[in-house]
Amino acid sequence: MTIYDSVQKTKLPFEPLVEGKVSLYVCGPTVYDDAHLGHAKSALVFDLLRRVLEAEGYEVTFARNITDIDDKIINKARESGLSTADIAARYTEAYHRDMAAIGVRKPTLEPKATESIGAMSDMIQRLLDTGHAYRIGNGDIYFDTASDGRYLTLSNRQSSENVSRVEKVSEKRHEADFALWKAVNDGSVSFDSPFGPGRPGWHLECSAMIESYLAREGTPYAIDIHGGGADLLFPHHENEAAQTRCATNRELARYWMHNGFVTIGGEKMSKSLGNSFFLKDALKAYNGEVIRFYLLSTHYRGDFNFNEEDLISSKKRLDRLYRLKKRLFGLSATVIETEFKKALLEALGDDLNVSKAYALIDEMISSANDALDRDPKDKAYRQMLLSALSTIEEIMGFGTQNPYDYFQFGLDEETKATIDELIVRRTEAKKIKDFAASDAIRDELNAMGVAIMDTPSGTFWEMQG
Repeated sequence: MTIYDSVQKTKLPFEPLVEGKVSLYVCGPTVYDDAHLGHAKSALVFDLLRRVLEAEGYEVTFARNITDIDDKIINKARESGLSTADIAARYTEAYHRDMAAIGVRKPTLEPKATESIGAMSDMIQRLLDTGHAYRIGNGDIYFDTASDGRYLTLSNRQSSENVSRVEKVSEKRHEADFALWKAVNDGSVSFDSPFGPGRPGWHLECSAMIESYLAREGTPYAIDIHGGGADLLFPHHENEAAQTRCATNRELARYWMHNGFVTIGGEKMSKSLGNSFFLKDALKAYNGEVIRFYLLSTHYRGDFNFNEEDLISSKKRLDRLYRLKKRLFGLSATVIETEFKKALLEALGDDLNVSKAYALIDEMISSANDALDRDPKDKAYRQMLLSALSTIEEIMGFGTQNPYDYFQFGLDEETKATIDELIVRRTEAKKIKDFAASDAIRDELNAMGVAIMDTPSGTFWEMQG
């Protein structure tokens, strides 16, 4: 398996720190608002990576944090009249719900910033003791970037590029220095610490949580893989790496992976630009698996330009998989190793080459339909197909639903009941050979956008398009 390392800017053979085990950390959400498609893209990329690693036989410990204290959360709480804890709980629950809807599995660990203040305090103290951090007059504590001889080697930036992204504080030793702890003296939200009441710096949170919950003992790197969006490479991941390096005398991660932006009309999706497409809104109009299939359809390192026409085309591509599932509906699968699984893992083992993986799936579906047309009763072949579909479910995370439910997505119960009643009337008409009535009902259903399939086991229907 190869992984593109964002630091060395090349594909590298994947070699875990501990044989057979993988430690994976991904920066999670700051829970002050609903998740948008950019959050979904990142979550899906690393969900896929985890699935591929597990399919390759690795035991994966996957941590994704929750930033549940932040200025944005505090501002949201002030605007709404709720507590920061209430805001964080509301949007954490919403994030979990939306991620589940697109098939993102729960992480092994989900540490929260507010539950990790002790680990952050310990890391700050180590940095103070070793001269890598200092306190200023108001009680704030800063990381001394000049004390780290390898600072900016992660993002390969020049020091002059750094200053525009950090706050201006006159007492800082260097413009690039960043906050580890912000003292709070005005009675606003704060946490107790050996340094007095205050709040942790955002960059510190991930370093401390990795060290506390995930880091391997006795290895030159704390973890195997650190992931996140491309916008986090600098300054967030650069600062994380510096803190960990100086506090623990080892590097943070052996491999760094970053997914590209989701754009609309060529602009990065962000709330500040006013073009954020909330995932919850997309889920009202489209099945979660359709969104998953679409967002995973291009390579993770490239930027993804959201376009609803492409989403609809992507749905039609996923529809083909579900039509094949319908042809095999009701059969029990015996899981067997197949050449298809081997080829799929080989494609995805090449730095998650989804284009090749999707092409393999398309080819399998076409070949399967041709073979079933020739001999629909070939039991061994049908078992192989069922196993291939199970492989897609396990690794890709789509094709997991009942195919008939999939094609009825978005219909309310009243409409479903009306369609079912019309189908019953049509079946009764056919039984008494009233073909005029039967055809009239079929035409009525077609006008509603309903396609009917008569099979030996009964009549099934789906919405067209």
